[in-house]
Amino acid sequence: MAGGAQPRGPAARAAGAPGLLPLLLLLLSAAAILHRGDGQNLVTEDVTVVEGDVATISCRVKNSDDSVIQLLNPNRQTIYFRDFRPLKDSRFQLVNFSNSELRVSLTNVSISDEGRYFCQLYTDPPQEIYTTITVLVPPRNLVIDIQKEIAVEGEEIELNCTAMASRPATTIRWFKGNKELTGKSEVEQWSDMYTVTSQLVLKVGREDDGVPVICLVDHPAVKDLQTQRYLEVMYKPQVRVSQNYPVQGLTREGEPLELTCAAFGKPQPTDMRWLRVDDEMPQHVVVSGSNLLISNLNKTDNGTYRCEASNAVGKSHADYMLFVYDTTATTEPAVHDSRAGEEGAIRSVDHAVVGGVVAVVVFAMLCLLIILGRYFARHKGTYFTHEAKGADDAADADTAIINAEGGQNNSEEKKEYFI
Repeated sequence: MAGGAQPRGPAARAAGAPGLLPLLLLLLSAAAILHRGDGQNLVTEDVTVVEGDVATISCRVKNSDDSVIQLLNPNRQTIYFRDFRPLKDSRFQLVNFSNSELRVSLTNVSISDEGRYFCQLYTDPPQEIYTTITVLVPPRNLVIDIQKEIAVEGEEIELNCTAMASRPATTIRWFKGNKELTGKSEVEQWSDMYTVTSQLVLKVGREDDGVPVICLVDHPAVKDLQTQRYLEVMYKPQVRVSQNYPVQGLTREGEPLELTCAAFGKPQPTDMRWLRVDDEMPQHVVVSGSNLLISNLNKTDNGTYRCEASNAVGKSHADYMLFVYDTTATTEPAVHDSRAGEEGAIRSVDHAVVGGVVAVVVFAMLCLLIILGRYFARHKGTYFTHEAKGADDAADADTAIINAEGGQNNSEEKKEYFI
């Protein structure tokens, strides 16, 4: 064939096929993508950030050789190539660029920003390492629902605390005052978000009135997030009788006595009255509201006086046991019994129990005396039998003495004989 020699070798083939150059670049990029893991020179760390905050990604080179560093997003779009930002998302800002570090910040982070970000170093061979951004979402709302706004003592009420739309799921803790309680939680997942509801069943008493019940959230995205509800508990009156006069000492015949009844409840007691237990109230007793006055005590006033109070929840009472002493009495009296109780419950000393104990003690003492008497009687009879043996048949006193001594000797001889 006429003409010069045809070029041969790889250079000639490359020159003759200009479409191969982009293919070679693509293969180099693919090699960089396939090379993962530790990377000989690249260092980075995972990032955890709260939604709306700023995340900082750092690609560092341990032994810099002036190779090119770039950062790519989860879709493998270049965020920064050296100090140039091809990506149009202005939330990415360059914090630091040098031969050994590319540091970029991402503001106003959202859940859509979560994923793997790639640091690439164009060396031979190319190196790549990735960092993971994890986005935390605090609960959007924290609400306590209570089954009953107003409860009665002794009832069980249900409270529910809901923490909505968090990521990850929250942990809910309950407190009544400073005491931690245990609730039962349920978790619902909606897409990438979690809603947690915790149920608490609580039996309330009068001591719980006005006490806060606190719902506290444990979540890595938020601290000290809590809400509370104050318990409102209604309860029967608590009744107490106090002695105003005499302040101390005996309630003597002819002297005055003044008692005061105090009652507290929720709602506040509206009905309060005095009565005498198991007997009619003496005519000379003056009752004025919560006060009871006896101007001139006498023995017929002895008995138990009761103050009753009631409200919408129920009725309660307190008793005062009165004993009138003689005018000359000086000894300290037994403490007047002023006791609180509920309707229908009369608290008194159980005399039957005391009497039973006394009877048992007396019976035991009688049995002991009988046993001791029989014991001494038996030994006394034996003594007289030995001393008087042979004296019963004597004609006179001298003979009786002689016979008694002889009888004793004979008895001893008989005793030795029988042995």
